[in-house]
Amino acid sequence: MPADVTLDGLRVLREVAALGSLTAAAGKLGYTQSAVSRQVAALEAGVGTPLFERWARGVRPTTAGAVLLRHAGTILSAVETAEHEVAGLRDRVAGRVVVGAFPTATAVLLPRAIARVTAAHPALSVVLHERASPSLVRRVRDGRMEVAVIGVGADLPPYDLDGLRVSVVSAGALHVAVAAGHRLAQRERVQADELAAESWIVGEPTNGTDPQFQAWPTLVAPRIGYAVRSWPARLGLVAAGLGISLIPELSAASVPSGVRVVAVDDRDFPGRRTVAITRQDPSAEADVVVQALRTEGSELMGRL
Repeated sequence: MPADVTLDGLRVLREVAALGSLTAAAGKLGYTQSAVSRQVAALEAGVGTPLFERWARGVRPTTAGAVLLRHAGTILSAVETAEHEVAGLRDRVAGRVVVGAFPTATAVLLPRAIARVTAAHPALSVVLHERASPSLVRRVRDGRMEVAVIGVGADLPPYDLDGLRVSVVSAGALHVAVAAGHRLAQRERVQADELAAESWIVGEPTNGTDPQFQAWPTLVAPRIGYAVRSWPARLGLVAAGLGISLIPELSAASVPSGVRVVAVDDRDFPGRRTVAITRQDPSAEADVVVQALRTEGSELMGRL
């Protein structure tokens, strides 16, 4: 690894990519914007190519940036795991912590994060609740839940997160799930306009208000084939060739046999982020859960 490619530089790369902005990354990391710009410049000098391109809403990784980002996830995950395990020799984290997440986050991300936490802190019991995002935010605010995992993005409701601590778990994109025999199943990536004529399998709200995965966000008047509540039903309909469905990149590993996951390119859609929210003064138990979520989020993105 070139000398200019440092761990601090890789952490800056991860946050800039996750937040889509040098200014936002500086705020998150506690750096000045010029310090973040210098770190990015040093990384680009080290690898010999631009890592970000500017666009209407900020910056996003170039092809080279995406490659380095995948490796950064693996490297930082290993370092953070080592730091976490060493810290675990000193601490005495124990007791009970209540964690909640939106349904697709409980398919892969949460189980792996909980396994990581309990392996490092066997005296800590993690209680898991699956809820819609608005309910999760309320529960963190009123103290019934210590950590909640939600999705945020321009196409989702503007949740009131003022006064809460927000940690980015992943900037993984939305993908589409298609049947193995679908015309797009053998493609790695498709353009959003190629999805215009598809029939969509979407989520049905359980209470009439909770947000659900619908059709691709920038499509005009998409055709809805079925609306169902559970993800197994949704993916079962996809596997049967009855339509296609949105699925977060973090949940790609959970699709059943007969379903393929395809990436979507859309310059008009800024994407979504998966974040962990806590009170401003989280317990040590909540902190180790958030760290495990970030580590697993990085590792999952590195495998895709």
